[in-house]
Amino acid sequence: MQTLDKHKNLLLLAASVAVLAGCGSEEIASPGSGGNVTVNITTPPPPPPPPPPTSTLVTPAGGCPTIEDSAGLKDLGTITGPTGTYRNCELPARFTRSTTLTRVPGLLYSLGGRVDVGNDCGAAVGTPAGLACGIVLTIQPGVVLFGSTGVSWLHINRGNRINAAGTATQPIVFTSRDNVLGLTNDLSQGQWGGVVLSGRAPITDCTVAPNATPGTAACERQVEGAVDPAYYGGATPTDNSGTLRYVQIRYSGYVLSGNSELQALTTGGVGSGTTIQYVQSHNSSDDAVEFFGGTHDAKWLVFTGADDDNLDLDVGYRGRIQYVIAVQKDNNGDSMVELDSANALEDQTPRTFMRLVNFTFVHRNSIANTAAVLFRGQADASLVNGVVTTPIACLRLNGANIIGTNAAVDKIGPPVFRSVTMQCGTTPFIGTSGLTADQVAATFNVAANNNTSTFTASLTGGFTNGANETGRTATDPKVVDASFDTTNYIGAVKDAGDTWYAGWTCNSATANFGSSGSACSTLPRIAQ
Repeated sequence: MQTLDKHKNLLLLAASVAVLAGCGSEEIASPGSGGNVTVNITTPPPPPPPPPPTSTLVTPAGGCPTIEDSAGLKDLGTITGPTGTYRNCELPARFTRSTTLTRVPGLLYSLGGRVDVGNDCGAAVGTPAGLACGIVLTIQPGVVLFGSTGVSWLHINRGNRINAAGTATQPIVFTSRDNVLGLTNDLSQGQWGGVVLSGRAPITDCTVAPNATPGTAACERQVEGAVDPAYYGGATPTDNSGTLRYVQIRYSGYVLSGNSELQALTTGGVGSGTTIQYVQSHNSSDDAVEFFGGTHDAKWLVFTGADDDNLDLDVGYRGRIQYVIAVQKDNNGDSMVELDSANALEDQTPRTFMRLVNFTFVHRNSIANTAAVLFRGQADASLVNGVVTTPIACLRLNGANIIGTNAAVDKIGPPVFRSVTMQCGTTPFIGTSGLTADQVAATFNVAANNNTSTFTASLTGGFTNGANETGRTATDPKVVDASFDTTNYIGAVKDAGDTWYAGWTCNSATANFGSSGSACSTLPRIAQ
């Protein structure tokens, strides 16, 4: 029996082996399925490669736009810098028809030399026959223009206007070719001329006809630095040379002739119908701005890195200026203010009369005009709600006439300071050409006017009021002129919440105006 059982087991084992041998290597018999199940094993495909990184470099516009002026734009091909490649469209030498420069991504407008808007239409109101007068050059927000040579500059002739109205997020930028190419740094300056507005408002120091009566239509002057005629002056206080609003002017101040050079912004005989607001001058090799006569106002000004004076006023300027931040480069530049009234021709009228309120001056030069602020001649001045810091003297008055009163020539009296705080060097005051330091101190330290020359500044971020500035009592600027805004603080920037300077300005080692602005050494994103 055991042998029989052993044979039965062997037969069953052989049958099982035969059944398994009938199945394929990847087939398993499934009981009750009635057939075989096939399992396919595959390798998943590799993931797709990542997309290439998006380029942030600018690509050039396809060509230059058509403009209203028949001279048209000259397509100079492309110009390439660290931010990308741009179409370079050169402006005509003279606009003889009102024209708009549109913002086109990847496109820059260039000045190949002196560019005139209209003809000089003379000192008298009207349109002389045969001349291009009443021409308006409109520049759209976000447009960038550059001077392609040192002698490049934009001139708005008398009887014509500029309409350069940028916005806080899309300022209009005038700059240099080197800035486009990425060759500028915190010391760069003097790489092109600048912007000049000529008008028909009254001036003194007539040069075209030296014997003409100042303040009349016969009294004209030549734009400083210009070789060919570029005249200004007249008898129309309300003259309108247009609008500059939310504008940067970088790396300007080229020497055009002799010892004369242009600065970022020059106005000559510009009238009160003109709007100048939210303008930054950066690294001008001469003054930040110079106002030769005229009656126009200016508000919300930012001056950084000027190599000469920041605010230079003369030949009968009689405008009003409010909200000024001015910061010098270390050991560069002259005075924060240089105020004159005709110098050798001091008896001429209209008398230069500066009304300046809400200003912050950060003076960093230990040489300069021996003082941060310099007044001379028979100029009149009223300064309200100011902050001045300097390692040297704060105030220099030159000549006994500056503190005198002379009704015969409309000289009001000594300069007036109200709620002006100054942090000065060892000697706060200097008197020259007949004045003593004590006389200058007495002019400033009028007891009822709330001034101090022994202030300790606590500015934050370089120009914003800190605790010490906030603690000072301000004066309502309307005591000087009813057209000023009423303010309850000294200085140009009340506190950290006061950011009127942000977004439309550019940043440098001299002053940083926040992350909403770009570096002065590069083109802004609006050009891209």
